[in-house]
Amino acid sequence: MGLFSFFNKKPLMPVLRLRNTLSGELEVFEPVNGAVKMYNCGPTVYDRQHIGNLRGAVLANTLKRTLEAWGHKVSHVSNITDVGHLVSDADEGEDKMEAAAKKIGKHTQEIAEEITQLYFADLDELGIDRKVMRFPRAAQYIAEQIALVKTLLQKGYAYKISDGVYFDTSKSPGYGKLGGISLSGQQAGARVEENREKKNPHDFALWKFSKQSEKREQEWQSPWGIGFPGWHLECTAMIFKLLGKQIDIHIGGEDLVPIHHNNEIAQAEAVTGKQFVRYWLHNAFITIEGKKVSKSLGNTIYLTQLADRGISPRAMRYLYLTAHYRTPMNFTWDSAEGAGAALGRLSRAYLEMPAGKADEAFLKEFYTAIANDLDTPKALAMVWENIKTLKLEVKKEIPEEVQKLVAEREAARSAKDFARSDALRAQIEAAGFEVKDTPDGPSLIPFLST
Repeated sequence: MGLFSFFNKKPLMPVLRLRNTLSGELEVFEPVNGAVKMYNCGPTVYDRQHIGNLRGAVLANTLKRTLEAWGHKVSHVSNITDVGHLVSDADEGEDKMEAAAKKIGKHTQEIAEEITQLYFADLDELGIDRKVMRFPRAAQYIAEQIALVKTLLQKGYAYKISDGVYFDTSKSPGYGKLGGISLSGQQAGARVEENREKKNPHDFALWKFSKQSEKREQEWQSPWGIGFPGWHLECTAMIFKLLGKQIDIHIGGEDLVPIHHNNEIAQAEAVTGKQFVRYWLHNAFITIEGKKVSKSLGNTIYLTQLADRGISPRAMRYLYLTAHYRTPMNFTWDSAEGAGAALGRLSRAYLEMPAGKADEAFLKEFYTAIANDLDTPKALAMVWENIKTLKLEVKKEIPEEVQKLVAEREAARSAKDFARSDALRAQIEAAGFEVKDTPDGPSLIPFLST
């Protein structure tokens, strides 16, 4: 039973506000028209996703559930990158999928399928319903990406050089507006390297030509030559195809703001002449034992490793929710074990709660916290406080004679006198209480009228 399904009787819902990376402000959420159109950047499937990667998937799912709780219908798309993601943001170096194929000795699409299925298994473990989402794969939308490049060339926003077709960022006056990126303060180097043929250092590849000196498994014929799409192109092309030319929400990790997401905006708005995305949300990084997650450091942790230690993978979802999505989060095994224990207590408390009308005051406070840019830590704190209060109220309501019946029943159970135990259970239920046997002893739940 999901946390959100517990609150099935809603008060008048507060206004939902989200922190928009585009403006840097907390803004009232209002969909453009009808169903909410939402997209989040999914994995590049050259290697499996670690717990840092999965935080964004949980953010997207939490927001989707929130929107549905507010009465919105949501059309949700999350991409699978299986081609074109080069190791350098400067559009240089090897394609990550091609590199993985050479290293492992398998075809790129074989690797992509294996890693995608591992990713789907992780989503299932985290309680994310894949049936109500779409997962387009970049390699299946090559025609749409080529068509987008054609349009950008026709409109004068792109140009061809020896190694590919590039977007001309000087033609995009608002380039870098997401996150307030200052291009004048960035030099070609660490993430954006210099290509002397490019008109501007920040121009990015729309289509890369295959090098004659290397053999690629994934390449396609285009009007400009054999090659493959640039990484930034796929998201815009698939959004246009599946959601339309303007969407409500785009989600991703904070590392995607400076380059990938600004490039998405530039190419999309060059085509349409109107705003591409209304609300941008970005989640912060996760560190592990205080260190950046890195395969080179050997400190990546996968969801399956929690189960290996006897911790429910669903505890990782709980742990994500204990920190605000925009707050950096440090993972330790102690915190994971604590989250698992807390989730277990929460599940037991849910089962032990009396049926009846929801506490209107509590629900109002809970939804107010969620409405404030998905303040899940505050909402969880309210849940625990409400559980504590309800348990005290239930305990106070148990008459002394019922408590005696419970003690007698426990004695009968210990003596394996199950006929006597069942008879005492019937007396307890006749007095208005349900008995639930737990590892910590019997728990009483009053039958309350609805």
